[in-house]
Amino acid sequence: MGGVNKAQWRLSLVDPPGVGNGKPRHGYEPLASVWHGEEDAELLEKLIRFYPRKRPRLILDATVNGGRFWRGSQRRVVGLDIERRHEPTIAGDNSAMPFRQNVFDVIVYDPPHIPNQGRDKSKDFNVRFGLGGRSPKECDYSFAHTYPSFLAEAWRVLKPEGLLLCKIADYVHNHRYQWAHIDLIQAARAIGFCPCDCIVKVRKGPIVDPKWKHAHHSRRQHCYWLVFRKSDRCE
Repeated sequence: MGGVNKAQWRLSLVDPPGVGNGKPRHGYEPLASVWHGEEDAELLEKLIRFYPRKRPRLILDATVNGGRFWRGSQRRVVGLDIERRHEPTIAGDNSAMPFRQNVFDVIVYDPPHIPNQGRDKSKDFNVRFGLGGRSPKECDYSFAHTYPSFLAEAWRVLKPEGLLLCKIADYVHNHRYQWAHIDLIQAARAIGFCPCDCIVKVRKGPIVDPKWKHAHHSRRQHCYWLVFRKSDRCE
């Protein structure tokens, strides 16, 4: 079974309600650790089919923004966003969620990937990447300080054995490499989550700051989808 438990194997053979035709598919479909597809929505659907031990009934997108992960999806998703202009299902802060405990089967989290860019106005990172604010110098221009409060709330509102699916990207800022995915894994472990998998998502080109003339590092042309489980084991 290649390390996949029986529940995952059975789920991989049948489309969930509202997805596909609900009929069995032919054979086991492995999930590659590197994804070259264009859309996060397509990969996210594969993650939701592959990892749960039982079919998820209620999903929370804790950073829903414009809802691009769910375009065309028939899944039951609650969208949470602090910005009312995005018209989420519920407007609220994901560090103080307005939900009771043990509600959701899956939580999706897509935090800001790009820190504030100083005086550079040629790219509106606030609008394009949903920053919602600036990271202060005291936090080393990183958003890692926001992870623990969110993760504590995610742990609270997830059902036991529930999944947390996070999109995260590393970057270079303030003349140093920012290991965002490691910061997130360490923060999740401290809360009690079990890190279970990592999918590398490759994009066509890197996000390039126009100020760069010479860069003494590789251009980031990928991000990660990290899989955590509210459990002491992955399988």
